[in-house]
Parts: sequence; structure tokens; C-alpha cells
Amino acid sequence: MKPFTYTGQPGRALFGAGAIDKLRDEVEALDCGRAVVCCTPGRVAAVEKIAASLGPLSAGICDGARPFTPIEAAEAGRRAARDAGADCLIAYGGGNAVGFAKAIALELDIPIVAIPTTFSGSETTALQGIVKDGKRIQNASPRMMAKVLIYDPALTLDTPLSVLLPSGGNSMAHAVGAHLAANANPVSLLFAGEGMRVMAGALIRMAEKPSDLDARADALYGAWLNASTLNLAAGVNIQHKLCHVLGGGHGLPHANVHTVMLPHSTGYNRAAAPDAMEAIARALGGDPSDAPGMLFDLFERIGAPTALRDLGLPEDALDAVADEAATDAYYSNPRPIEREPVRALLDDAWSGRRPS
Repeated sequence: MKPFTYTGQPGRALFGAGAIDKLRDEVEALDCGRAVVCCTPGRVAAVEKIAASLGPLSAGICDGARPFTPIEAAEAGRRAARDAGADCLIAYGGGNAVGFAKAIALELDIPIVAIPTTFSGSETTALQGIVKDGKRIQNASPRMMAKVLIYDPALTLDTPLSVLLPSGGNSMAHAVGAHLAANANPVSLLFAGEGMRVMAGALIRMAEKPSDLDARADALYGAWLNASTLNLAAGVNIQHKLCHVLGGGHGLPHANVHTVMLPHSTGYNRAAAPDAMEAIARALGGDPSDAPGMLFDLFERIGAPTALRDLGLPEDALDAVADEAATDAYYSNPRPIEREPVRALLDDAWSGRRPS
């Protein structure tokens, strides 16, 4: 066996319908007595019920979560948490709510309980980007690692499929990245393969029967597996670079961009990472020579977005995206990130063409 290093991550993960009923017990187990629930403005009605379930442990609601976590929102959240005397944060919702709680905890150093209602996976990591002066600044700190994760599929029922299905594509991007990581190890590959297999099947079942609670439970399990690979095998590849440019720089929705770009970024690495391509295809249960096409076919089948033009990106923005994608050494990739091949990739992604 090839030598490897594995570092386990602390924390608890609770899975299953009704898991939300254990929230108060989990907050008490953290020895906390003033919990602030963090969410986006659209989630206040659901969060009011959660806050009420905490009884005297509730210190209020902070609904300041915003896409990409602007520094202004983070600072406002920090002030609100201080004013409430918070000693615990409960993040309820998707990646925006989780990222908001992380940004608050980064400065206040208080524990996070995350209750995801999408499949983004942000809740599993100690990483968070904060946008300041128009630039995305990546932060890493153990303060942002959630102490407790509560995965209750019933809480996803009021999340539209138009949000949930692309968040599954975002989740699968984590698994693809784990297969491409230079420091991949048996544990990370185990999580990535199982996570991708479970997520693909769950997305198909959800698209066919949106009320299928078992499918939603499986998707949450797959999301946890896929996102956990971010702690097991470090590295960010061309997929992340392109999505950060398109999302942060052009205001496109994060999960939708990940879903559109994943087949194309995978195709970019096809020849450079044949073992990874075979593993991805095996997890998807199809042709081992066509992992990129299989991803595209999956997203098309479930009705997820497959073209940048449908997300509102003008075609004349592609040159600038290609320029920026090829000029940042922070991102690693099995194949060198070069401007002209990236520009060709973007043209296919903009048009919604199946990777060849």
C-alpha cells in the first residue's frame, strides 16, 4: 500500500428524519446557554420554530446571511451576536447561512451547530471565503469547524428542486476533486467513490419523485461523504478556480455554476488523470472511458442547469473569465491551467454542449 496520512476531524453528525428534535440536547451538551440562529431573510419563518424549540437557550435570530458572505454582512452578524451575548451559533439553511455563521465564529470563537437544508457541504469544513473590496479572501480556521451537524431530510422539503438538484452537483464536484487531489489517500477515495454513487442515485430519485424522503436522506448522506473529502485530501483544481471566477466575479449562483462546469472541468483533466476518470465513471455506474459525458448526462436527466448562458452570463464575458482562470498559481490541477484550452472549455459550457 502507498504510504498516506489520515487526520480525523472532531465533531458529531446526526442523520435521519426527526434529528432536529435533538437540537436542544446538542446545544446543552456544548455547555451553551445563549444560541443565535443564523439564516437568510427567506428562512425566518422556519427558523422562528427552531428558535422557539430551544426555549430559554434561544438568544434570537440573525437573518443577515448573503451570497458569497460580504464582509459587511459578516461584520453586522458579529455585532448582532455580541449584542445578544451569544455563546453558540446555529446555522440553518444552505451554504450562505453556514458561511455566515462561520464568518461570525471566525472572530467570536464560539461553537457552531449546522443544520443543512441543501447538499453544498460547507458545514463540514473549516474554510470560508469572505468578499472584501470586490475580492474573495479565503479563510481557514478551526474556529469555523462546526461542532455538531444535524442532517434531517424532512427539513429539505420546502427547499425547491431548482435549488436542491444543483446543490447536488456542487456536492459531486467535491468528490471529483478528491479523485484529482495529489494527496488522495484510501480514506478520501473511499468517501469520494461512495459519496458520488449515493448522490447520483438520490438525485435521480428526487427528480422523479420530489417527495421521496428516503432519497433526500440519501442525498444528505452523500453530501456529507463528498464534502468530508475536503478535510481528507487537500487541493483546489480548475473546477474551483472557474467557479470562483464565475460566481464571485460575475454574480452567478454558486451551486448552479458548479453543476454546469463539472462535466467540462472533468473533461479538461481526462487525459491527465485516467485513474481518476475510471473511478468517477465506476461510481456513476457507466462507461469507464466517459466520466465527463456521464456527469453531463446525469445533470441533463434530472433537469439541472447545463449551460452558462442559461445562468445569465453574456458570451462576451468568456474571454475575461479565461484570462483570470489562467493567471492564479494558488490552484493546482493534474493538467496545467492554460488560457486557450480553458477558453475552449468555457465555450462548450456556455453553449451547453456535451463534453466530447
